[in-house]
Amino acid sequence: MVSFGRVVAPLREHFSALALGDRWFAWRDRIYADPGFQRGAASFWPTRFIARRRARDLFDICAGFVYSQVLAACVELGIFDLLLEKPLDLQSLARHGALSTEATTRLVEAAVSLRLLEKRSNGKYGLGPLGASVAQNPGLARMIAHHRHLYADLIDPVSLLRRSGQSTELGKYWPYAAAARPSDLSSEDVASYSALMTASQPIVADEVLDAYPLNSFRCLLDVGGGEGAFLAEVSRRFPKLELMLFDLPAVAERARAELSTRGLSRCCQIFGGDFFSDALPKGADVISLIRIALDHDDKKVLTLLRAARAALSEGGVVLIAEPLPCVGHAPIASAYFGFYLMAMGRGRVRSREKFTAILTQAGFKDVHFHQGRRLLQTGVITASA
Repeated sequence: MVSFGRVVAPLREHFSALALGDRWFAWRDRIYADPGFQRGAASFWPTRFIARRRARDLFDICAGFVYSQVLAACVELGIFDLLLEKPLDLQSLARHGALSTEATTRLVEAAVSLRLLEKRSNGKYGLGPLGASVAQNPGLARMIAHHRHLYADLIDPVSLLRRSGQSTELGKYWPYAAAARPSDLSSEDVASYSALMTASQPIVADEVLDAYPLNSFRCLLDVGGGEGAFLAEVSRRFPKLELMLFDLPAVAERARAELSTRGLSRCCQIFGGDFFSDALPKGADVISLIRIALDHDDKKVLTLLRAARAALSEGGVVLIAEPLPCVGHAPIASAYFGFYLMAMGRGRVRSREKFTAILTQAGFKDVHFHQGRRLLQTGVITASA
């Protein structure tokens, strides 16, 4: 028989250790905040590098918005695609962007400092390593351009935090986020965000299919599949796989037109409906949710996962692609997507533990997390029915 004292003693030791740790962190914080310590750390050669690096990191956070606007200006002016053809001088860049030489100089020098552009011989400029990643990448360029809606909401971040649930610019861009009946949205309502998802989906598709190839499956149902960009990439890699797509009626109509243009209408069944109120079509042995769960609260995600479980036969697999706090660079999930979803008006980023719990509650088992080649913004999760 275990005595009460034997149970309490380890708990007392545990909380004492926590309290000791808290006191240590409080002491450390007071030291770091002391101006005298900061001056000394910046002057003392063993700590000088650390002090300067932290100062630079803090300034980068402060200046991040300016950096992003330099990138946005280059994208809007088409500078990256222009310089992919050949390096140009300031005068040529100024004429292309209808800017003064002084304004062009400011933009180009800023872009060089951010490794978007590079100085070349004879006073010309070419692409830097980061700018080259954007050139001829319409998905990435669209993602960058659409951030103007997010930045409009973040002008006053405290106000945004306090007015949860109210109308936002980003919420208007994603109309299903605020719609009482998303299935009633028209083709015009969904046009802008559907085009963005179509353009940006190949970036995510590469990461997902590298992490979890689908060659062992017979039929894939892509839920919330938009205009079919993910299925188009799946078809290219796995041409024998049968395909199905389920999305809002207005989006499904756009998918029919897009997949017909791609020559995929015969090998893909398209269904329109609301996946929170309508049953998902059966027949697939793998169901994909690509950047879908993060847009919704836990209750709705559980409803969706239960619908996926009901549509799958025993042994079928659900495949989820989402930003995860522990995958890649944590601020992408916790800071960027956390505030992005708040501005959009719904949704949340979930940890591995949360996904495991909600998948188990929906009736799935054997939850696995897969690591791909890049996976900077996407975590890949699978579970079996």
